[in-house]
Amino acid sequence: MCQELDRKLKMKQKSTINILNNVNRNFFGGLFVLFFSFSSIAQVKTTADTTSIKIGEELRVQYEVLADSTDLVVFPDQQTFAPLEVIESYETDTTYEASKIRLIKRYGLTQFDSGSYTIPPQKIIFNNKFYTSDSINVEVRDVAVDTTKQKMFDIKPVVSVEKPPFKWERIFYWLLPLLLLAGSLWYYFRRKKKKAEAEKQLPPYEEAIVALQQLDKSEYLIQNKSKEYYSLLTEIVKRYLDREVDDAAQESTTDELIERLQLHKDAGHFEFEAEDIKRLSDILKRADLVKFAKMQQASGQAEADRAATEEIINHTHEAIPEPTEEERLQDELYKEEARKKRLKKRVLMGTLAGVVVLGIATVVLGSVYGFGAVKDSVFGNESKTLLEGEWVNSEYGAPAIIIETPEVLLRKETGIPAEFADVVLSTSQFEYGQKKDHFSILLNTTKYRDSVPLDLSQSLEAGLQKIEVDGAINMIVKREDFKTDSGIEGLKAYGDFNLQDANGNTLEEKREYTMLMFKQEQAMQMVLMFNEFDNDYIKQIKERIIQSIEIEVTEKQQQNAQ
Repeated sequence: MCQELDRKLKMKQKSTINILNNVNRNFFGGLFVLFFSFSSIAQVKTTADTTSIKIGEELRVQYEVLADSTDLVVFPDQQTFAPLEVIESYETDTTYEASKIRLIKRYGLTQFDSGSYTIPPQKIIFNNKFYTSDSINVEVRDVAVDTTKQKMFDIKPVVSVEKPPFKWERIFYWLLPLLLLAGSLWYYFRRKKKKAEAEKQLPPYEEAIVALQQLDKSEYLIQNKSKEYYSLLTEIVKRYLDREVDDAAQESTTDELIERLQLHKDAGHFEFEAEDIKRLSDILKRADLVKFAKMQQASGQAEADRAATEEIINHTHEAIPEPTEEERLQDELYKEEARKKRLKKRVLMGTLAGVVVLGIATVVLGSVYGFGAVKDSVFGNESKTLLEGEWVNSEYGAPAIIIETPEVLLRKETGIPAEFADVVLSTSQFEYGQKKDHFSILLNTTKYRDSVPLDLSQSLEAGLQKIEVDGAINMIVKREDFKTDSGIEGLKAYGDFNLQDANGNTLEEKREYTMLMFKQEQAMQMVLMFNEFDNDYIKQIKERIIQSIEIEVTEKQQQNAQ
């Protein structure tokens, strides 16, 4: 009777294993649900030259594969032996034995902290399939030091070092933009002041009369400063003539100015009185003698010259003919053209200054923060926007996966095929983005019946195989244990791969993946992320997501913990 029960029990276990193998082969296609799988091992022999080393000593681990001469065997590069470190990856030895070929791959490993470690299983490609080697336990011992025999040395004295040279370019990077900004502000306010003064400027005749009145209020004559008095007097009359009669009056000498005024009179441009021209000549010549020969004037001469100057200005103002309509129009056109030229010049100067400031700011910010970050800030970057956006913290599935993501994950309806109804109780899936996007994330929770045995490592392996089935090639796999902040343990696999297009061609662009797997009683929970290769913003996104992961602890687990 007992033998019969034992036989039935073994048959039931065998049936369960067959069902689970079918689940691993088929259920991924419809649900992307990760199940455990039982991988067959090729003829891979794993040995180590020793299982006990000293700190920093080299340990050589050897993987030996016996295969047919037509078989394809590949030892992938970038194998991970964490927590041990790889010193060297030796060349593969190849020997032929009749119709067989023996391949031996060796790695030099070490560790700088004492303790017990395990060399994790490594993946070996055998005819486009992955086979896993055995793990090896290693003991790393401290190096014993006999302080009674070891010669001790005194503490070495302080060694003075040269002060590093001061980097002037750093001051230049910061000082130059400030100087440009200060220069731009000075130019702006100076131009604004000139514009305000021009708007306040009186007409030539009124300006000359007001200037003469202010000269009367001065105390130059009382203080016997004839030179200063005559300098202002000649400047007033020359400025008036420059604005109203001849635009070269201020730069002309006395003889040149009188000659030009006489030419204007002879040409009929202005109806100057000959007496006024002679009187102006006498005043300017006396002013030259006072200014340059320091000649003293007779009492009352300065006042007489001042009065004569005002009369000359009045007579000149009366002699200037009123402009015709055509002249007024020409003057307006000239002013409009001048205004357009000034505006064009200002726009050009402003644009040039803006380009210079922008270029310098780009160099400064690029040297501090990196040119890539500056470019992304100016022109935008989808990954940077995703990182700096408003994140969402939520729970997904049951038992729940608590996670913070840059976007809300959307539920994807997935039914349970009839052939898996005896194995799977329920499944739920949430995702953001697609596998080929710059970033995507998928969460899956699958609950199994109590009769189904679950293995976390086998489920992780099945998930990796699913990625390969979906078109990933040249896949690099790194594994490590993972623990949430609350102490929930799981497994983590990460690495990169290439994709194939619809024609079977390998795409040069690499993709990265990160997979985390947890087991909660009769439930498997998975977090899977795909992203473009070597993107700093995506790395920060993934790191923040991984650090936020928490797993809901069921009441049964709480009771077991207590």
